[in-house]
Amino acid sequence: MKVEQIYTGCLAQGAYYIESEGEVAIVDPLREITPYLERVKKDKAKVKYIFETHFHADFVSGHLTLSKVTGAPIVFGPGAKPDFESITARDGQAFSLGNVSIIAIHTPGHTMESTTYLLKDEIGKDIAIFSGDTLFLGDVGRPDLSQKAEHITQDELAGLLFDSLRNKIMPLSDDITVYPAHGAGSACGKNMMKVTVDTLGNQKKVNYALRENMTREEFIKEVTDGLQAPPQYFPLNVKMNKSGYDDVENVLSRGLNPLDPESFEILANKAGALILDVRHQDEFVKGHVPQSIFIGLDGGFAPWVGALIGDVNQPLMIITPEGREEETITRLSRVGFDQTLGYLKGGIEAWKSSGKEYDMISGVNAKDLEKIVKQEKVPVFDVRKENEYLSGHISFAQNTPLDYLNDYLDRFPKNNPFFIHCAGGYRSVIAASILKKRGIHNLIDVQGGFKKIKETEIELADYIFPSNTN
Repeated sequence: MKVEQIYTGCLAQGAYYIESEGEVAIVDPLREITPYLERVKKDKAKVKYIFETHFHADFVSGHLTLSKVTGAPIVFGPGAKPDFESITARDGQAFSLGNVSIIAIHTPGHTMESTTYLLKDEIGKDIAIFSGDTLFLGDVGRPDLSQKAEHITQDELAGLLFDSLRNKIMPLSDDITVYPAHGAGSACGKNMMKVTVDTLGNQKKVNYALRENMTREEFIKEVTDGLQAPPQYFPLNVKMNKSGYDDVENVLSRGLNPLDPESFEILANKAGALILDVRHQDEFVKGHVPQSIFIGLDGGFAPWVGALIGDVNQPLMIITPEGREEETITRLSRVGFDQTLGYLKGGIEAWKSSGKEYDMISGVNAKDLEKIVKQEKVPVFDVRKENEYLSGHISFAQNTPLDYLNDYLDRFPKNNPFFIHCAGGYRSVIAASILKKRGIHNLIDVQGGFKKIKETEIELADYIFPSNTN
């Protein structure tokens, strides 16, 4: 028996490859299926089942394409009802795989169809659970994502999650391995650990949601406390996972369309496309196409695209580092953004060489900011998350989190210069590009962010204890 976690850091997502006696099961595959097919070929095996723990909201699964290519059936938990052929497992149903078995355990709460898969070895011993978004390491799945579809409140879902954990998961042996669908950085929970594999016994010790003496009411309160609104692309991804989507090869064929600057500009205007620049932030600030939005490939790319662009049907034109066009389109497709119409051939240098206007972002380093604020308390805006801000910030800075930047547009001065920063420089350039697209150009980026600010003598506020968990 072989169990392999295939982890994608950008999405903080874990897919799983299980092989026994030449038969393979894939749990929660990503949309590009080549890595799974390569492993199957290497093992001289065959995919027998594709297991889905639930209808994912934060990424588009590869279940349909993988099933089409391999002929393996897709398995969902009770009540899933997708718009395509699949197996709806019964609670407790066993699926044989070589000389091991996989048991479907219905664990509603994150969503109504959420199912945990229990792996048993050849003698029937419990080995591991693939817990999806039911149980994370250090946390549990948020219970507010399927309310509209199921006509159920988040408190009711949280109560179901409490029952699922207490009645289905916690009675299992402490020595089994927990393989969750996500780790730290995912928006599907709020307190996940950085490790991606653990034992159930250790989770019973360290996971707040598995406290032995916890009441149902306490669980509901703690799990729902401090939940921010989910990214707007989440329900659109659920719909794609439930109803179907275009093959990623078609998405790539459409997007890998090289365009000279003139054709690029004409098509962007004609299609109402958003120009997305995915180069490094240090390159973007030196020169970019006016009105373009920066979200760099080498940061938390896909989640930020989903959170800030939102509409998966938005046409996109991309500007990438040379040779990373296909990677960009693939990673956009992971979160359902399939409408890439082309890329700028030759990149920003081709744009500049064509004589077209380009824009830049003004910046200062932290030492320069220190000199400026000694003379006057200039406006400073901190675009980190609220919990980051509360843990330490410039005493007079305002918190305008990038996730909700559009809600704070009226705070920014319309004429006088102001400064923006994040933790290290990535998010502040995203914020700067959005503000400039909104017509706010009087901004100055603090290079290196709060990490560099802490090395100066700029006055910082003491830690502020938050009123709720965030």
